[in-house]
Amino acid sequence: MSIKETTEKIKKKEISCVEVLDEYLPKLHSSQKKLNSFITILADRAKEKAKQLDSGKKSGLLTGIPMAIKDNMLLDGTPTTCGSKILKNYISPYTGTAVKKLEEAGAVIVGKTNMDEFAMGSSGENSAYGPTKNPVELER
Repeated sequence: MSIKETTEKIKKKEISCVEVLDEYLPKLHSSQKKLNSFITILADRAKEKAKQLDSGKKSGLLTGIPMAIKDNMLLDGTPTTCGSKILKNYISPYTGTAVKKLEEAGAVIVGKTNMDEFAMGSSGENSAYGPTKNPVELER
């Protein structure tokens, strides 16, 4: 389903935010092994957010939509490494404005994606956490 179709079904209570997440997380975990696309997966935090959305008002444009953010975007209480081992123990003290707006719109942040160290590149191959793989051609 598209984002629009998914949010409409959630608002009509045809599906729940938790059900959407439960469908998405196993795919995320299985692709992670091949693609190395995430530095941090926030499954427990995401499930808690989905439960909160299911028990409250669902009016945001992204209500219940699983979403990833780059590992240089701050999310309160989560690791932010910017793809560097230097920051491996850094925990974000607050949530950045862009991420806050996503969450206000109802997005469910599932994790922080791998990236070139300190965003010094564009291919994801220079991360301290290993290169990301192309889902179409794993050799790339």
